[in-house]
Amino acid sequence: MVNYKIVNEFMKRTIIKINEELCNGCEACVSGCHEGALQMIDGKARMISDLYCDGLGACIGECPVGAITLEEREAEPYDEIAVIQRMIPKGEKTILAHLKHLKDHGEFDLLKQGVKWLKENNIKVDFASIHNAPSAPVQNHSGSSCPGSREMTFVPAASSSFRMVDVPNTSNASSQLRQWPVQLHLLNPQAAYFQSADVVLAADCVAFSFADFHNRFLAGKILAIACPKLDSNKESYIEKIKTMIQLSAINTLTVIVMEVPCCGGLLQLALKAIAESGQKIPLKHIIISTKGDILKQEWL
Repeated sequence: MVNYKIVNEFMKRTIIKINEELCNGCEACVSGCHEGALQMIDGKARMISDLYCDGLGACIGECPVGAITLEEREAEPYDEIAVIQRMIPKGEKTILAHLKHLKDHGEFDLLKQGVKWLKENNIKVDFASIHNAPSAPVQNHSGSSCPGSREMTFVPAASSSFRMVDVPNTSNASSQLRQWPVQLHLLNPQAAYFQSADVVLAADCVAFSFADFHNRFLAGKILAIACPKLDSNKESYIEKIKTMIQLSAINTLTVIVMEVPCCGGLLQLALKAIAESGQKIPLKHIIISTKGDILKQEWL
């Protein structure tokens, strides 16, 4: 969901951040933001109101210089009705683009709010085109959603028959990944796939070191990856894990790290999140050696 945690009149949620030094004033993000949260002011793209930013990152895919990122901070709660009202003068195509944007990101509660308000106020919109439209393809970087962070749930293939030329076929291994995205900064901790799920929180290097990562650790679970040494804003990781525990009611959390000292920070983040959540959930800790062996695994 878009909203996370209410703090007085604000709430902690994902919202866009604009690096004005990188912004070249091309206005691509403004035209890509159907919600009307962005305007060009003094030659730079600027957020005019947190109220209109849904935090789903449509503008990120539009920016040619990488000036827009997502961050978690206290902000006004997103207001779908205010966005729809602001959008009406722009016409039906803009409204439809916005509604499809919500559908592509799995924000069905907001989609229902918008459609209900439009119907109640006799605003003529071709709702059938939204229901019948396929989700935006991942490779489409010019559409209304950010392809890299669009939420997807899928069923892993039973086996893989694909084989690259000159690569020996040593196994029938197949991916056990059940969702996208996987990077913790990009994950929505209230996404449907987190509900009552068994979650694996793995350091970035683990899957490259442990050969059978998918079958041994990932099958039947939801994945989040992070690097406790190189990632920025790790405090947001604590908030996301807390939200998974408190609001998504995850069943278990398995933290898998490498044996190197810097990796231990990932377990500490998880322990702190569990403590702050006020809830006790089963926590498993696994350590992988740099040679790809399991050095330790235990329930804490």
